[in-house]
Amino acid sequence: MALMSMQMATACGENAGTAEKVDTANAGQVFKVEAESFADLQLLRYEVPGFNELTPQQKELAYYLYEAALCGRDIIYDQKSKDGLTIRKTIEAIYGSYKGDKGSPDWKKFETYAGRVWFSNGNYHHYSNEKFIPECSFEYFAELVNGCDQAKLPRKEGENNEAFLERIRPAIFDLAYMPKLVDQRADIDNIANSANNFYEGVTQKEVEDFYAQFPSEGNAPSWGLNSKVVKGPDGKLTERVWKVGGMYSPAIEKIVYWLEKAIPVAENEQQKKALELLVQYYKTGDLKTFDDYSIAWAMDTASRLDAVNGFIEVYMDAIGKKGSFESVVSIKDLEMSKRIAAIAKEAQWFEDNSPIMKEHKKDTVKGISAKAITVIVESGDAAPSTPIGVNLPNADWIRKDHGSKSVSLSNIVHSYNILKAKGGTLDEFGASDEVIARLKKHGALAGDLHTDMHECIGHASGKINKGVATTDVTLKNYASTMEEARADLVALYYIMDQKLVDIGVMPSLEVGKAEYDSYIMNGLMTQLTRLRQGEQLEEAHMRNRQLVAAWAYEKGKKDNVIEFFTQNNKTYVRVNDYAKLRVLFGELLKELQRIKSEGDYKGAKNLVETYGVKVDQKLHAEILERYAKLNVKPYQGFIQPRLMPVMHGDKITDVKIEYPTSFYQQMMEYAGKYSFLPAIN
Repeated sequence: MALMSMQMATACGENAGTAEKVDTANAGQVFKVEAESFADLQLLRYEVPGFNELTPQQKELAYYLYEAALCGRDIIYDQKSKDGLTIRKTIEAIYGSYKGDKGSPDWKKFETYAGRVWFSNGNYHHYSNEKFIPECSFEYFAELVNGCDQAKLPRKEGENNEAFLERIRPAIFDLAYMPKLVDQRADIDNIANSANNFYEGVTQKEVEDFYAQFPSEGNAPSWGLNSKVVKGPDGKLTERVWKVGGMYSPAIEKIVYWLEKAIPVAENEQQKKALELLVQYYKTGDLKTFDDYSIAWAMDTASRLDAVNGFIEVYMDAIGKKGSFESVVSIKDLEMSKRIAAIAKEAQWFEDNSPIMKEHKKDTVKGISAKAITVIVESGDAAPSTPIGVNLPNADWIRKDHGSKSVSLSNIVHSYNILKAKGGTLDEFGASDEVIARLKKHGALAGDLHTDMHECIGHASGKINKGVATTDVTLKNYASTMEEARADLVALYYIMDQKLVDIGVMPSLEVGKAEYDSYIMNGLMTQLTRLRQGEQLEEAHMRNRQLVAAWAYEKGKKDNVIEFFTQNNKTYVRVNDYAKLRVLFGELLKELQRIKSEGDYKGAKNLVETYGVKVDQKLHAEILERYAKLNVKPYQGFIQPRLMPVMHGDKITDVKIEYPTSFYQQMMEYAGKYSFLPAIN
């Protein structure tokens, strides 16, 4: 709910690609953003401007938070699949110790599979949630297993290679075995049909009945956020809590170790309080303590350094309860923060002037802290594929009573903009020369403003009616899609408002038009490049974008607000009436807020299933054919910077930052330094 993913962007903006910088790890050389590519993935790099300006104490704090972030890396693999760590450690054993021919076509196929697993934190595509398998044969894979260092393989005690290979074969090679990470199809058991490791031996109804015992109104904690639900021999459901002494304890103990080192060098008392509560939460697993931590963290607005660390986003759970591990360590980007802060300052105006019903508006919008951040490192579900904006905490009552932090990841966006400046997609799918020119001039700013408003005033807007439970209870498997669509619509409604010009964050409404051009083209056409032929939409952000665009297209047909047309045997989509489109966005926003405020599950299901799931297969085939000729990878992710402490005895006197160039080398480095959980639980 709190993430703004990098859209399948088609726009090259006015700032895109204009600031290629010097690689500080290699003085005098131009910093190269692009790194390896394979399958449908392009690896990128990002710099951390401002790191060298930090004080020695701030650098020391950054290093401890960096280590705490990476120590949780194992957790996300196990959360995605109970076979995840076995698969990854098998790959690492082969990649690191196989002595055979590494120039053969089969090795290259294995190498691509390894890269895909590392990129997706498991063998389910990071975006589509579909399982993928190696292109090499099982027989060749067996040769690799037999030819690597046997001591490194994650075998059970007494298990020989034949038995080991038979055990892991379905997980790696059988597409029918646990085929989808998150299955959100209507009218099925979404838990039983999802491969993630949040539940075992239970049905969706059993889980819903189990959590129905917990209070869900008012200031109730996010029950279930940090646990796995299992059925015991007696048939009763219990939680395996993720904490010190519980599930994932070896990794969490390491996280706590580094967080405890960070506490004495915290920048101020509020940051220190937040870190102490985070440690207490990890030690106890108490979700009320997590709420206390979240409030303390939201109130820390003075610190230059910041970190998200914990079980945060619920996209990976079909019913939106279980939090995936993630961490983002960052520095406040002082200059870029001015724009998002200007928007946050007017949060009450935006709420008061929203097209939603009066009874669904907040009387007082509290404590929205907005800033741009420069990422130092990301891990878990935030890496290698990263959000470009975040709004936290997720709990609606905390946002209402205590406020929230909204951030835009400025150095991540900068790297994306450099890549987009190379062009291709926009020129192929842009509806006209006028649209293309406007997007090239204003697209980057339009996208940045959309992200800022999505996070800052989108997620933080509106309120749930008294007596209505949280959205994971009421909207279930549609909660994430509906929340992302609602936040998008807030941004879309206001990006065509003169208010943004008046407060100085954009030069004219041409920026708003650019965002409408981009959003409609993406929602109805170009995001489909991320699907294989024949697939329907599953991922929450993709569903939300198509829902918004397709609903507006259908409702605007009478006035020809949005139009598909054919030119030179190619399909395009264009906006004909920007003012009427804004009105439509406002109408849909009003309905989505009503659904959230009232907990209308049937209303959510109807909207998502009608507009957000189905794909025009003829159009999809055409788009895939056109896109294939562009030689552009549809997905991007990042190699992380490396922090290196400078020691004087046992004291850190400085911290240096380096920028690795190889994703594969980094994954093997992480395998050596941050493997704490056993492959077999």
